[in-house]
Amino acid sequence: MSDFEGIRQGYTRYLEKERNLSTHTVRAYLGDLESFLSHLEMQKVNQISELTIAHIRSWLANQQVKGGARTTLSRRAVSIRLFTKWATKNGYLTKDVGATLATPKGHRTLPEVLTISDASIAMDSLATRVAEEETPLSKRDCAILEVLYASGARVSELCGLDLDDVDYNRNTIRVLGKGNKERTIPLGAPAIKALNDWLKNGRPSVATNKSARAVFLGSRGGRIDQRTVRTIVYEALSALEGVERMGPHALRHSAATHLLEGGADLRTVQEILGHASLATTQIYTHVSTERLQKAFKQAHPRA
Repeated sequence: MSDFEGIRQGYTRYLEKERNLSTHTVRAYLGDLESFLSHLEMQKVNQISELTIAHIRSWLANQQVKGGARTTLSRRAVSIRLFTKWATKNGYLTKDVGATLATPKGHRTLPEVLTISDASIAMDSLATRVAEEETPLSKRDCAILEVLYASGARVSELCGLDLDDVDYNRNTIRVLGKGNKERTIPLGAPAIKALNDWLKNGRPSVATNKSARAVFLGSRGGRIDQRTVRTIVYEALSALEGVERMGPHALRHSAATHLLEGGADLRTVQEILGHASLATTQIYTHVSTERLQKAFKQAHPRA
């Protein structure tokens, strides 16, 4: 297996430097590679040049037998195709044996979504808390919820916001998404108002020399972490009647669904969410249809 270690190192550099993938994605792809190389060892494959499509199918079948979810198997098929393409380009394979590999269709579960009234209740309850407490952290929590719901931003994008990323003239924020792709997202008046209140009347009393240019801060003054944001959202949404445990991603799903229900076109929602593929955004059309059917069944006398 003389070339396997060099392959691991070279492929890692490719994922991190050339593809510029997130740490989480790199970890998943390298985990797939390790699993695949271990399978090849069991198959007595000593050089990567001996690889055939049968070996790949054998590995995927083995993963399925172990109980791998369809979405995981789908990702692994994509992952191994990326690897064989790279291995061919770099001379480890004479032919891209993974190019013809079919991707198992993942069963997509529809995301949990708040109703528009529940979203309003959650925002209003936090605004009431701000009025009652007048504390810096209540202002921060209100701004976090408003910005997440208004923008549909990911938690990592919210945590990464810097002061220079807020444009008050255009009422937008600039976020750094997956693959270091930058995009600008519009905010509505309530989100801008809550954000402004936090930055002017809350942040200065929490800020320390550790704060740098971060928009949202933890209680000790450093840039807020994702776990804290999740806790804030869980607590804010837990008071809603009939709502199961929902986190920040539920606000992202809700923002997308409510935009489509309000008449926004799919391309616009794709751009706002920062989806690389329109197919990813299309799941929200199914969410909207399902919600429409549910409302019809509940409201129509002959449903």
